[in-house]
Amino acid sequence: MGCAPVKRTPQGADACGMRGALLLRRTGVVALAAAWLLIPIVVLRPLGVNELPGPLGWLSYWSYNLVQIAAVASCLARAVCVPRSRAAWLLLSLGMTSYAAADMYWALVLADLEVVPYPSIGDALYLGFYPCALIALLLLAREQVGRFSAAVWLDGLVGAFGVAAIGGALVFPVVLAQTGGPASTVLTNLAYPLGDALLLALVVGVVGLSGWRPNRSWLLIAGGLALFATVDTIYLYQTANGTYLEGTLVDVGWPAAFAVMALAAWQPVAKARSRVGGWPLLAIPATVGASSLAVLLYDHFDRIHTAALVLATAAVAAVIVRLGVTFAEHLDMLATSRHEAMTDVLTGLDNRRALMRDMERDMVDCEGLVLLALFDLDGFKPYNDTFGHPAGDALLARLGERLRSAVAPATAYRMGGDEFCVLAVIDDAPEAARILDAAAQALRERGDMFEVTASHGMVLVPEDATDPVEALRLADQRMYEHKARGRTSGARQSIEALVRAVRARDGELGAHGADVATTATAVAAAMGMSQREQEHVTQAAELHDVGKLAIPDEILHKPGPLDAHEWSFMRRHAEIGQRIVGESATLTPVGTLIRSSHERWDGSGYPDGLRGETIPLGARIIAVCDAYDAMTHTRTYARARTHADAIAELRACAGGHFDPAVVECFCAVVSTLPVA
Repeated sequence: MGCAPVKRTPQGADACGMRGALLLRRTGVVALAAAWLLIPIVVLRPLGVNELPGPLGWLSYWSYNLVQIAAVASCLARAVCVPRSRAAWLLLSLGMTSYAAADMYWALVLADLEVVPYPSIGDALYLGFYPCALIALLLLAREQVGRFSAAVWLDGLVGAFGVAAIGGALVFPVVLAQTGGPASTVLTNLAYPLGDALLLALVVGVVGLSGWRPNRSWLLIAGGLALFATVDTIYLYQTANGTYLEGTLVDVGWPAAFAVMALAAWQPVAKARSRVGGWPLLAIPATVGASSLAVLLYDHFDRIHTAALVLATAAVAAVIVRLGVTFAEHLDMLATSRHEAMTDVLTGLDNRRALMRDMERDMVDCEGLVLLALFDLDGFKPYNDTFGHPAGDALLARLGERLRSAVAPATAYRMGGDEFCVLAVIDDAPEAARILDAAAQALRERGDMFEVTASHGMVLVPEDATDPVEALRLADQRMYEHKARGRTSGARQSIEALVRAVRARDGELGAHGADVATTATAVAAAMGMSQREQEHVTQAAELHDVGKLAIPDEILHKPGPLDAHEWSFMRRHAEIGQRIVGESATLTPVGTLIRSSHERWDGSGYPDGLRGETIPLGARIIAVCDAYDAMTHTRTYARARTHADAIAELRACAGGHFDPAVVECFCAVVSTLPVA
């Protein structure tokens, strides 16, 4: 379909070009199908069917040439309508055209002559196939396979030399024995086996470049050219020996090779990959090399052509060089594997496996002190959660590089996660302290919204331990003890921040919390609570009213009594206090005591109505101390009670509001304190 003149705009031209390309593609596919449909007719002749019946009889004679013409048309269509590898396919099409024209010239001109001239125009056309095919194959290799390693190049050379040596050993002597006459005749006789040997060698070499695992497109290209070269070589051998017969399966090889190459032209374009690995990479070069060695051995008993001898020697030499390259590659792979096994991928530092190796070495060889220091990052998880894992990985990489530089010439390690380690041979303890300080500074980073520091545990060998496993265990234990102390300090900072907030809101409320904390701490100690439990009681006493930060001033400072609604709102302050303190995971036990600090022994308290010993002991202590301080200070009541009155009130409420045992202990403790 043509384009109307009025449509000759860029858009119209593009549309016309697309229709033309589509038509050309369809023509190529139809030609490909025709070539393969004619192949069975070509095969019939060697099977004894010399002519088809009726009007199809002419196909029996011309099917051979028609397959070639159809294959050439298909390859040309592919070269024109597919830009990629166009030059290679145009050259291959040109070579196929030259060969098909030679066959046509033979059928139309030379076949009926009594004396066939040699060489003739047909021989020139036949030989025109080889340079076109060789150059096309090299272009396809460069475009589709790409860059290769030295090992892959050597595999290609092994295959090429080996195949060429075998072909030279089998064909060259026979052809040369029958060669004589003018120089043109000699050169023509030599050109055919040389072209076939080069083509077959190049095909094997290029397949070797793909790691002996060609994709479908390459398999068909190589298969078609290899079939052509093999059949042509067999033909030359039989002709030289006088055993060639027309109409055998050998004659099917040339059109079949053309049909295979036409099929390769329409395969999806895929980049061939050279894969260094797998048994084919060893088996095929080894087989070809062994064949070349067999050629050399045969030469000792029956001399072969010099060219074959040289090619076989080159193949064996290439195999030897390939073995050297393989050995070097495996040494590199082994070194890489060892490095990766001992190296942390993210930071580039040595890993735990390397640490254990170095500890065993240093503990045996070193006569002085060995410092082992473990570090665990504090604040890294919040950083990772806030900024994301890529940012966390980048932070670990930065800190690892700083640690490496800070402790050099000592060795830095990443143990995994956010744990690092330093191993150093030192002269004395002060040097260990300097290394620890440098490492701690290197593992610190601060920003607008984060601060990352490191807890550490240190072991000196052999003073603290002599066994690597024991040294590592002890360092790990000390590191977590240091981390626990850091967490306690962090909890103290949180409490102080909340206390300041309470004082800023209501100074008297803050003073009340401090007084309650003083007496509650003394009572907790008197009742035999552990040091950890005493700390929790002290902290909860300081903050037992922190929930009142959420109570409006008009309720908190109302001069008169609260109504029912206001009172229900006020009673929520214990729950609110627990939620405020519970924002810090380390203060969870403190939050529990705050929540229960207004429960009553008889179950009439709030917010949960706990009764008796179901109320935490620390909360029962705070309740008694809170009531005493409230009764004895004018900040709570308009007229404060005396110490004696307050004690009497507590005793009266024992068993009702308060735990009797706590009241008695409180009375004993408070009698020893100075009266305000």
